[in-house]
Amino acid sequence: MYYTYYQSPVGLLKIGGTEQYISEVSFVDNEDQITHGDPGIPDILHQCTEELIEFFHGARRSFSLPVHQEGTDFQLRVWNQLLTIPYGKTLSYLQLAVALGDAKCIRAAGTTNGKNKIAIIVPCHRVIGQNRSLVGYAGGLWRKKWLLEHELKVAHGVQTLF
Repeated sequence: MYYTYYQSPVGLLKIGGTEQYISEVSFVDNEDQITHGDPGIPDILHQCTEELIEFFHGARRSFSLPVHQEGTDFQLRVWNQLLTIPYGKTLSYLQLAVALGDAKCIRAAGTTNGKNKIAIIVPCHRVIGQNRSLVGYAGGLWRKKWLLEHELKVAHGVQTLF
């Protein structure tokens, strides 16, 4: 496993992966979370950093990187469904569950959304409460708000959502 870091507008991001795929983009809130992988960084981690820079500059709305997370069949379905949420749009947890084929799986879908290890690229920040409220985000609600407002501003010229 290889790691690199990128100082983004929403804080330090830890980027992890192999030579074939990205398996982690996470928020680092304290230096104890910094880990060092093998020396040398594969091209895909450099590409990930470049694509994140483009995203934060408003020049990228989707990512072209291969991603991989370990999980159950259900978790993989949830994470794949997250990839279908368009840039600048949101989906409620109930809408996510319905898109997965069963409104009753709302809690399991929400829990799986929270276990996403590839923040921003697998856009779990685009899932909000039924009443359009900001709820649950492993990176902190301030980051979720920032990401959603950033996407709205770039996509629609809208300054604030919440």
